[in-house]
Amino acid sequence: MHIRGDHAEMVVGGRLDVRSAADARTALHIAVDSGCGDLVLDLTELDSWDATGLGVIMGAHRRAGRANRRLVLRGVPPQMQRLLVATRLHRILAIEAER
Repeated sequence: MHIRGDHAEMVVGGRLDVRSAADARTALHIAVDSGCGDLVLDLTELDSWDATGLGVIMGAHRRAGRANRRLVLRGVPPQMQRLLVATRLHRILAIEAER
């Protein structure tokens, strides 16, 4: 898993799973805490995520809300988009429309 970017936009790539969750959580919390406005997570390079990875995203979403920010997902791969719909999380998370 790799994350690059700053407090406004970050690119998440590789696998977001139980092995990478702690590092991802730390990076996302720092980004949320150090910025203002929307935090965009570009997921176009993300290969997969498991329940732990999804929990990291939801935790960042909650933390952003407490900081009066919004977490916006961009480039959600189709397989992960289906998971968000199946779990109804697409109703909670801000997902940028395809261009």
